[in-house]
Amino acid sequence: MSSLSPSVGAQRPRRHVVVGVGGGIAAYKACGLIRHFTEAGDDVRVVPTESALQFVGRATFEALSGNPVHTGVFADVPEVPHVRLGQNADLVVVAPATADLLSRAAAGRADDLLTATLLTARCPVVFAPAMHTEMWEHPATVDNVATLRRRGVTVIEPASGRLTGKDTGPGRLPEADEIAGIAELLLERPDALPRDLEGRRIVVSAGGTREPLDPVRFLGNRSSGKQGYALARVAAQRGADVVLISGYTSDLAPPAGVRVETVRTAEDMRAAVTAAAVGVDAVVMAAAVADFRPTTLALSKIKKGANEPDTIALTRNTDILAGLVASRDSGELPGDLAIVGFAAETGDEHGDVLTHARAKLARKKCDLLVVNAVGEGKAFEMDVNDGWILSADGTETALEHGSKALMSSRVLDALVALLPVADSSSLCEDCTSADDSR
Repeated sequence: MSSLSPSVGAQRPRRHVVVGVGGGIAAYKACGLIRHFTEAGDDVRVVPTESALQFVGRATFEALSGNPVHTGVFADVPEVPHVRLGQNADLVVVAPATADLLSRAAAGRADDLLTATLLTARCPVVFAPAMHTEMWEHPATVDNVATLRRRGVTVIEPASGRLTGKDTGPGRLPEADEIAGIAELLLERPDALPRDLEGRRIVVSAGGTREPLDPVRFLGNRSSGKQGYALARVAAQRGADVVLISGYTSDLAPPAGVRVETVRTAEDMRAAVTAAAVGVDAVVMAAAVADFRPTTLALSKIKKGANEPDTIALTRNTDILAGLVASRDSGELPGDLAIVGFAAETGDEHGDVLTHARAKLARKKCDLLVVNAVGEGKAFEMDVNDGWILSADGTETALEHGSKALMSSRVLDALVALLPVADSSSLCEDCTSADDSR
């Protein structure tokens, strides 16, 4: 399959999107979600609950969507909206989804326009929960979420942070951009978020490292961290317990449901990843780690003039990916630890991108190597990506052009295939633990 090139995505058609809004203080964030879809050219129908209108007025939703807003099944009866909205929708996204709304949806209620629409929808349906931590972790809510997920509905993980009043904890509604990204992924690929990583522990590295030359300057790279953050986000939404080791990024918000540790240098990254890799199921090295660092760190700013250096001596940094494989082979890390590497490659006089990538896979000896062709307008700092997955067994799979979330879903498919079958009793125990924020 090495001769295949990633395909270029086509212009998307106008879509019909229903934005449901539950009655919680986070209802104001739905306005950003509505704007995302309307600015993309989609036909958006906002369907709030009556309680939601206590927080955001009908006029606001109508102005943002350009469509009338109703809450009851007896409005605009000739158009039968309680049936037609769901039937015609390409996507239904509910944000915020309160504990009450999740309960009514799980029970199959149809006592207002939103719940009736949910019953008639045959497109991807996304709930973005928002409630106090105690409500999110209550057994009734846990059961309702499990019921909805079992039916094929996507219930995304809430963020942790400030809630109403002085309370903090899991249950905060993710920002509109994050909800929109998950919704867009499901429009690209409706089966992108199976709960096939429940009970799994995964470490993901992301972003670039910076190697200081003096108190002002550093050696770095153009990595934005977007691909690694997308991997962490998608893995968490597929049920994994994710630790994200983050270098420098382009001001990315922490993904909901993910623990983030920040680092600066390649050595910081090595230490953090090595420590986090103990006892996990997989490590995905998506970070752009500097290969070299200055041999000498100047304690004061290097000045122009007579004393400026003619050259800067460099020292090779430790290869984190190769080190993980060596630790697994030596027994320091579990033998069934899955290790995924990333390679940003360019062709040259010695070979094309895949030629160099195959050689790198042979050197690194990781299980999977995700390959990106990089250059101006490719991979780095972009919202889209493509490439290939090279496997240690010789398989090569082209990744179609699309969002970095879509690419993440394909990479995680390949990772899931590597993981040993988990003991169902241990997964059940993990998923029902009282301190599990899911």
